[in-house]
Amino acid sequence: MVAVAFNPARQKAGYFYVWMAAVCALVAFGGFAPTYWLQLPASTFVGPSLLHLHGALFFAWTMLLLSQTALAANGRLDHHRAWGLVGISLATTMIVIGLAAAINTLTTGLAAGYGDSARAFFILPVSAISLFAGFFVAAIVSIQRHRPEAHKRLILLATISLLQAAMGRVFFVLATGGGPGLRPGLGSPPPVSIGLVSGLILELMIVAGIIYDWRTRDRPHPVWLIGAIVMTAVILLRGPLSTTPAWLAFADALAHIGG
Repeated sequence: MVAVAFNPARQKAGYFYVWMAAVCALVAFGGFAPTYWLQLPASTFVGPSLLHLHGALFFAWTMLLLSQTALAANGRLDHHRAWGLVGISLATTMIVIGLAAAINTLTTGLAAGYGDSARAFFILPVSAISLFAGFFVAAIVSIQRHRPEAHKRLILLATISLLQAAMGRVFFVLATGGGPGLRPGLGSPPPVSIGLVSGLILELMIVAGIIYDWRTRDRPHPVWLIGAIVMTAVILLRGPLSTTPAWLAFADALAHIGG
C-alpha cells in the first residue's frame, strides 16, 4: 500500500470549506425552522407533500456538502468522488422538484387571485434554481477538466444561491411576526424586493472566500469574482424584470403546465 503525504497547508485550507459548508447547513436549517422544521412536530405545517420532498432534498444537499468537504479535507478523495455521483443525481432531482414547487406556489397564488403579484414573485425561486443549476454544471465541467480549485468554489457558489430562500424566510418572519402554520405561499406574495437584502447578505460568504484566498493564495480565485458578479447581477435585475410583460407571460406559460 502506497503512503500518500499531504501538504499540511493544503489540509488546513481544506477545512475552510468544511466550515463554510457548516455555515450553509446552519443557514438552511435556521432559515426554514420557523416556517417548516418547527411546524412539523407541532403538526401546524400546511402544504402539499411536494413541499416535504422539496425540503428533504434541499436539506440533504447541505448535509452531503458538509460530508463531502470533510472527506476532501481528510484526504479521502476516493470516497469523495464516489459520493460525488450521488451529488449529481441529487442536484438534478433538486432542480426538477424545486421548479415544480415554485410552479405549485405560483398556481396557488393565481388561484387565490393574487395575479401579477404571484407572477412577479415567481422570479425569486426560478432565479435561485437557475443560479444553482448554472454553478453546478460549471462545477461538473471544471472537475472533468481537472480543476479542483474551481470545482469546490463553484459547488459553494451553487449552495449559496440556494440559501436565498432560507434567508428570505428570516425576513418574512420578521415582517409578519411568524405564527403556527404561517409560511410564504399561503397569503399575498411579498414584494420581490424582499429578496434583495437577503441575497446580498449571503454574498458575504463570497467575500469570506475572497478574503481567505487573499490570505492563503495572495489573490482571490477568479471563480469567486465571476460568481459574485453573476449573483449580484441576478439579485439586482430580477426586481425590474419581474414586472415586464415577457416575464409575466413566461410565468403564465409555466402556470399552465403546472395546472
